Amino acid sequence: PYDDEKPVHKVRLTHDYYMGETPVTQSLWRAVMNDNPSSFGEGGEGSYEDDWEELPAENVSWDDCQRFIRKLNRMTGKRFRLPTEAEWEFAARGGNESCGYQYSGDDYIDEVAWYGDNSDGETHPVKELDPNELGIYDMSGNVWEWCQDWYGAYSSSSQTNPKGPASGSGHVLRGGGWGSGAGYCRLSCRCYIYPDFTNSDLGFRLALSEL
Repeated sequence: PYDDEKPVHKVRLTHDYYMGETPVTQSLWRAVMNDNPSSFGEGGEGSYEDDWEELPAENVSWDDCQRFIRKLNRMTGKRFRLPTEAEWEFAARGGNESCGYQYSGDDYIDEVAWYGDNSDGETHPVKELDPNELGIYDMSGNVWEWCQDWYGAYSSSSQTNPKGPASGSGHVLRGGGWGSGAGYCRLSCRCYIYPDFTNSDLGFRLALSEL
């Protein structure tokens, strides 16, 4: 493990929440925002230029995600949001159904993740590989996923419903992407980047506290 994955500590979530079955797709992004910033697919590069709808939306910053969520919530009357880092990891690990896998859904990364060794240098349509124990897809690989939290060091004490530091310089990214090595797709791996940063391997997944 990398240093920022320590110390090992207990985390307890006391609330119910829903997690998106897949990363937000380009078709959903286009339906909400009426544009498509993604580097692959529609008008971009890669093998799926004519079949782009189910590719994950990417090349979106944390700030872009917030704009998307605000508009989606106005359109739907719901309260979608980015997941906290703890919510993301609990869902990625299979929740209460977890089998303790190293990656989201398996110990064999090729079964569940598009990453540097099998992606051919591009994103792939969601739901092409196996889901995890909760039926959630692509939580390892394909695109890194933004979390709501500012990045900060873990505490050694037990935490209940953690939301990260009150401020910081970068927001948490989890899961690894199409260009990542296998180590970055592990469920304990965490990274961060500035909230206005965009790249072709940065996407996101929605969470919802109540329907």
